[in-house]
Amino acid sequence: MTAPFRFPRFFVTSPSPCPYLPGKQERKVFTELNGVHAAELNDALGRIGFRRSQSVAYRPSCAGCTACVSVRVVTPDFQPNATQRKLVKRHADLEVTPCRPWATDEQYQLLRGYLATRHPGGGMARMDEEDFADMVEHSPVNSFLLEYREPARFGRRGKLIGACLTDRQADGLSMIYSFFDAGGADRPGLGTFIILDHILKAREAGLPYVYLGYWVKGSQRMAYKVRYRPLEILGPTGWRPLDERELTHI
Repeated sequence: MTAPFRFPRFFVTSPSPCPYLPGKQERKVFTELNGVHAAELNDALGRIGFRRSQSVAYRPSCAGCTACVSVRVVTPDFQPNATQRKLVKRHADLEVTPCRPWATDEQYQLLRGYLATRHPGGGMARMDEEDFADMVEHSPVNSFLLEYREPARFGRRGKLIGACLTDRQADGLSMIYSFFDAGGADRPGLGTFIILDHILKAREAGLPYVYLGYWVKGSQRMAYKVRYRPLEILGPTGWRPLDERELTHI
């Protein structure tokens, strides 16, 4: 007998400094994902702008600010530009392997290097091995970790240079968190390639969207998300195509 669906209870966090816009306060609304209907609930909440972190679904609920907007790539209509095509070709030799969401020391060391290079003062900079394991392994939905490795040589497994924790939802792939060797001069554009690879994989699987999380208007850190077209953003009336006029500030 199927367990009855229980309507989730939502909670609101206390305001804290916004990590993206100076002088702003951040607040989130969240609910727990548990039980046999966790995946269904996560799918439904994902379509209205929620993101998953471990066993919690959340979205911004900031007083007087709507800068954070959910964005997703429309995979059937995606056409890579010239730079993106070059990156796909450049990194075509990488070995890409979907793994079960189980944290390894190799992944953690890659994450540490990524955070030290890209986000040395960020909130995740103090993440230890246990925190990383919690992020990867505590998922009540269909999650996997894509590993990106250099080609094997002399019978030895190639070096891990990229990874992404990803949820497979009913209508697409949701990129939860990606990290990579940000200091490798011989592998430029790895972060872009990881996104492109997700878009192409979703399209091959017949999934219409890749969810990229939040685009924060006015934040240069999030400006990269609008490079993947066509892109839809979530507004008060639902999902709609991104208007080019909305990018004039970048």
